[in-house]
Amino acid sequence: MNKYSASQIYLFMVFMMSLASSTIFTTYSIYYVTELGLSPFQLVLVGTVLEITVLVFEGITGVVADTYSRKLSVIIGMLVLGCAFILEGSIIWIMKLPELLPAFGWLLMSQILFGLGWTFVSGADTAWIVDELEGEETGKLFMRSKRFALSASLLGIAASTGLSVISPNLPFLTGGVVYLLLGLLLIRYMQETGFTRREREPHSSPLREMGRTWVSGASVLRQHPLLLLLTVVTLFNGAASEGYDRLWQIHLIEGVGFPDTALSMAAWFGLISAAGVLLGLAAVYFAEKTNELQHERKVSALLFILATVRMCCIVLLALAPDFWAAVAVVLALGVIQSISDPVYTTWLNAKLPGKNRATLLSMISQSDALGQSAGGPVVGYIGSRVSVRASLLTAGVLLLPVIALYGKVTRKR
Repeated sequence: MNKYSASQIYLFMVFMMSLASSTIFTTYSIYYVTELGLSPFQLVLVGTVLEITVLVFEGITGVVADTYSRKLSVIIGMLVLGCAFILEGSIIWIMKLPELLPAFGWLLMSQILFGLGWTFVSGADTAWIVDELEGEETGKLFMRSKRFALSASLLGIAASTGLSVISPNLPFLTGGVVYLLLGLLLIRYMQETGFTRREREPHSSPLREMGRTWVSGASVLRQHPLLLLLTVVTLFNGAASEGYDRLWQIHLIEGVGFPDTALSMAAWFGLISAAGVLLGLAAVYFAEKTNELQHERKVSALLFILATVRMCCIVLLALAPDFWAAVAVVLALGVIQSISDPVYTTWLNAKLPGKNRATLLSMISQSDALGQSAGGPVVGYIGSRVSVRASLLTAGVLLLPVIALYGKVTRKR
């Protein structure tokens, strides 16, 4: 398998995952709030269960990818994700059956499956493509993949908006089918030539082999102060992002309110998401032309600036006086995230050893899950007891340690 085809499969995988994700999540709050009747605390609790699942399984699945096969890990993840979202979309029908779990119980079960599937994909997909390309031009590929993801999001936004008008659960069912199809296609077309499976020691069990891989990855993490620092950054970043990600839509629905027009909530969310994607595409294109990803201090300075602006935007969203001001801030936050993701991914992967890459990425992802599972309930409780605005303010304050740590990295030689 040549490098060109590996890149194409990776871009196709990113495109399809983004298509499925945007189809599901563009209008997910309509399903959660209007059909399932979730409160702000329940909304964040859903995310907390997801992140606890990621926290528990991320290290295990990352070791599987480094010990046995990155391809196998990715395919398992796609199939499990498909089942999770199909279950989630079916809750509206399951809840009508007698003597079964309440809707919220089924929703939590789907989140456990979601988290499990995600941990199989997380880290393994990035480790796979970096190995296939042998580290060459990965920065350009990650930037390009972000443009592919944003382009697919436009299609997903349109699909989500249209499907939600028919029935709020259809985006979940459609996205789940896309994940299942992607998993089946990867079984046929995804190759693995850059990964060498570890040789087993005589009389060594699979669990012992996985343990060796995890210990090796943990040793690398302990010996690199920068990686430990980034793990702490990820912890606080996760705590802040959970509150914003789960509550900005309900803030528009119940806190700010939509303009009195003929457009439905689904149409408004579709328009907001589409505008965010277009602005994100422009921002990524500009960053791709001007940013030098090989210079550590320049990248850390950029991440410091982006984190600072992000905190200010979340606070402004909490204080937004009307719908249009709130939407402007949401769009700005989308642009910031579009630039941050590929920059951070490129910078991080350049510092990770190949044989432990998936394990280390999983460990850092565990830090994010810990932050979200610990900080999310606090932010959600504030939303239920005080207001959603207070929750968003809390989420903004939680970014202060992230800004301080990025500043420390920037000041280092």
